[in-house]
Amino acid sequence: MVVAQLASGGVQIFYKLAINDGMNTRVLIAYRYIFATAFISSLAFILERWKSRPRLTWMIALQGFLCGLFGGALGQNLYVESMVLTSPTFSAAMANLIPAVTFIFAIFLGLEKLAIRTWAGKAKVTGTLLGIGGAMVLTFYRGPQINIWSTKVHLLKHKDQHVAASHRGMDNRVLGSLLAVASCFSYATWYIIQAKMGERYPFDYSSTALMCASASVQTVVYAMCKETNWSAWKLGWNIRLLTVAYTGYLSSGFMVVLTNWCVRKRGPLFVSVFNPLLLVFVAILDSLLLDEKLHLGSIIGGVLIVIGLYAMLWAKREEMKSKARLSHSKRSKEAEIINVGTAPAEDDDVSAAATANPRQ
Repeated sequence: MVVAQLASGGVQIFYKLAINDGMNTRVLIAYRYIFATAFISSLAFILERWKSRPRLTWMIALQGFLCGLFGGALGQNLYVESMVLTSPTFSAAMANLIPAVTFIFAIFLGLEKLAIRTWAGKAKVTGTLLGIGGAMVLTFYRGPQINIWSTKVHLLKHKDQHVAASHRGMDNRVLGSLLAVASCFSYATWYIIQAKMGERYPFDYSSTALMCASASVQTVVYAMCKETNWSAWKLGWNIRLLTVAYTGYLSSGFMVVLTNWCVRKRGPLFVSVFNPLLLVFVAILDSLLLDEKLHLGSIIGGVLIVIGLYAMLWAKREEMKSKARLSHSKRSKEAEIINVGTAPAEDDDVSAAATANPRQ
């Protein structure tokens, strides 16, 4: 999972470099899902071709389309636009709001219980409020600049650094924050739909391939409507090709396989605990390679979001332990009832056999 989060941090840096090179963000997202569809479809064909699977119904196809929309086309375009207006570190910090937004959605849809009288319920509410408070600090408080180290490795072009600096005004920062929050809502919606889709179609590679194929169609149509200059679609042997290959094959391909393997080995809670590492890696890479400056507001807001995330994870773990104890207690009582009900019958059988054959 450390490798997975480090690779995800690389995605943010490649995004910024490709955009700095002049690549259209919508075209970038479209190419990402085209590459991802080719990779994931091949994996699904190789690894799941012999498995018996349910028929692909219209409902499963609709859920795949919606997953591609909220988890791919809409979520990624909102996230990248937010990153352009702010910075990779800021966007990565705001992405930690996704568990809190998902929790709010799950409460309204009846998928989660609040249980405010329990410690777990109090921790979930506290974690949600801390996450929202951290996002507000990130948005409206910048604070003094913090220089952790100085480096001469600046991959961004000098002329675009001034443009990037001019985009750090409060108006663009607020707009970028709103887009980041909207992307969190989009991803939270995707998680809800993906959970429902997994019940009907429990095949990781095939469902991911269906999602990526839907996202590729949606992003290509959207990009073609917004970008009519065909020269923007050209890929050469440059940072643009490297970015779409990295994000498509590695992030949407290898990362899915690696994460699914970790989920099977240690469970989803173990995997989600490593999410805040993305913020740390992006902040380090961002300041080292892109010469982005850290500010006190970003650090305070990021810490609040991470604390809120871990409070929610602790609450979820306590709920899982409580359910496991109840399930174990229920099974024990059922076993006792079965033993009590069958014991006399066994004694009668033994007595009857002994009477029939006294030598035994």
